[in-house]
Amino acid sequence: MPMLADLVDAVIGVDTHTDTHTAAVVSRLGSHLATIEVSADAAGYAQLTGWAAKHAPGPRIAWAIEGCGSHGAGLARALAAAGHQVIEADRPKKAHRRGGKSDELDAIRAARQALAAPDPAQPRTGDTREALRILLATREHATKTRTATVNTFKALILTAPEDLRAQFRGRPTAAQVRAALALQPRPGQPVSERHLRQALHQLARQITGLDTALKTSLTNLRSLVRGWMPALLAEPGIGPVSAAQLLVTWSHPGRFRTEAAFAALTATAPIPASSGRTARHRINPYGDRNANRALHTIAVSRLRYHQPTIAYATRRTAEGKNTREIRRCIKRYLARNLYRLMEHQPTLDKP
Repeated sequence: MPMLADLVDAVIGVDTHTDTHTAAVVSRLGSHLATIEVSADAAGYAQLTGWAAKHAPGPRIAWAIEGCGSHGAGLARALAAAGHQVIEADRPKKAHRRGGKSDELDAIRAARQALAAPDPAQPRTGDTREALRILLATREHATKTRTATVNTFKALILTAPEDLRAQFRGRPTAAQVRAALALQPRPGQPVSERHLRQALHQLARQITGLDTALKTSLTNLRSLVRGWMPALLAEPGIGPVSAAQLLVTWSHPGRFRTEAAFAALTATAPIPASSGRTARHRINPYGDRNANRALHTIAVSRLRYHQPTIAYATRRTAEGKNTREIRRCIKRYLARNLYRLMEHQPTLDKP
């Protein structure tokens, strides 16, 4: 496939922030032509498009925007609605900032990175995808909050007076939560125990509320995935949460030009780690870590319950592969096949 430099006259890189955006025009050969800083609002977006038309060396313009899912979301939506070609640029790693750090330099890097990338990714779009993203973000927050709340709950039980602790000893968490919900202050008890009972009761109510929220979010995720692409849920080892995350990352047909580009973004593309007579690859630590985690969850599930995957792991073990290498191979296989499924599977609902 042709490189982006063969298709455009210029790329405008944009370094996005909460209040301002800095944009730099870079020619298709990589030379920096102009820079501007605008406000991060509708007026700034209009100013930016007018400025780009004046300073670009030709009419074919692509926009490489950092933070399309955060600070640059508004600009990406405005440009896409106006018919501009928008590319989702990765924020530069600190190790790659050897030439210094500034908003202008970051904007130039974003543009040159898009020119150099063989498969630049389009920004993620779609109403259902956005709903899934919101549900996943709130679910992750609820999960972490529940874990912290349960840890505090358990720590208070551990240091409770013996007569109170005996009511919880040896019982599973769900039973302990139910027992804490029934706790009532007793007359004549020390002030510390009164506050302890109140704290345990309050924490138990929080855990119960979070359990309800998590159950509701799972139901909503399953409903949205079934309405968008039910074929994902029919795949072995894929539940509503993993399916939702893959759809959020993939977004829509055509966002990735090849399955290799999808594998690169999901951090399942192998990194060569060979030396001398040893030929091997290692796990990729970069890319979309949430998508990588979803593929990891699917791989672990298949290694436990999916007989073809178990047979594959057994064969590769006999060939001398270790567990991490086998898991990497399975995740790369999953990225390839699930990308093809999502790219070509008819959907029941628009994304």
